Amino acid sequence: MKRVHIYISGKVQGVYFRQGMKETAEKNNVNGWVRNLPDERVEAVLEGEESNVDALIDWSSIGPPGGVVEDLQIIEEDYKGEFSNFEILY
Repeated sequence: MKRVHIYISGKVQGVYFRQGMKETAEKNNVNGWVRNLPDERVEAVLEGEESNVDALIDWSSIGPPGGVVEDLQIIEEDYKGEFSNFEILY
């Protein structure tokens, strides 16, 4: 099992990035959350099987149509199993 905390920079707000991530997380059985930050980045915490989390990281490096990912910072953390779903935080 794997847990990562990621920060995505670029044109990632106002392009359905959070919704796209939620849909992709649910398809890959990844739990956690995603939110917009005031500095125009997107932040997310992802937990699940390593290959599923990696698939969501791969998606995050590209993002949805209309988005432009310029940087993806990945911080690996100890798996906690604290989430039962994936949600968008507001």
